[in-house]
Amino acid sequence: MTDDHRSGCPINLSLEVFGDKWSLLIIRDMIFGGKRHFRELLRSQEGISTNILADRLKTLVEIGMLTKADDPSHKQKAIYSLTEMAIALVPIMAHLGAWGRRYLPVTEELSIRAQLMEEGGPELWERFMRELRAEHLGDPMPEGPSVRQTLQAAYDRVVARKAMEEQPARALERYVFKPVHIPPL
Repeated sequence: MTDDHRSGCPINLSLEVFGDKWSLLIIRDMIFGGKRHFRELLRSQEGISTNILADRLKTLVEIGMLTKADDPSHKQKAIYSLTEMAIALVPIMAHLGAWGRRYLPVTEELSIRAQLMEEGGPELWERFMRELRAEHLGDPMPEGPSVRQTLQAAYDRVVARKAMEEQPARALERYVFKPVHIPPL
């Protein structure tokens, strides 16, 4: 054990690496959302600030979970890539999602991916990790529809169904007579 760590416990050491919520959410957005640029990561639903994002990206690069390179498509942009160390978190993310679905007040649309990851189990996780290795590390891409596309399609279906369910209620609101106040004469 070195002075840089509180203990040699594997759980403690793991939490020192990715124990703050922003680091895990950045990894989540890169894994499940395919985000690779600072501006894409900044648009996280949770509303990360630019200074925290910059700090966490720097830290994740320093500890070896991400790499940073110049984006060949734009001279002023950097592109972030997952390393094997980050890709190996896919099963942990699947378990976190399953736990959250079971015990916390999640929304259907934001939990459908977690449901599919849980149902797909280790076989799906391994396929997803192979795809991430292809995308981020240059390995050959497995054939067939990608796991991320399948998860996104399920999310899109839930969002579309919920929008259709809300439409009749909105249409009805337009035709319901509301009391009108008429001032006395």
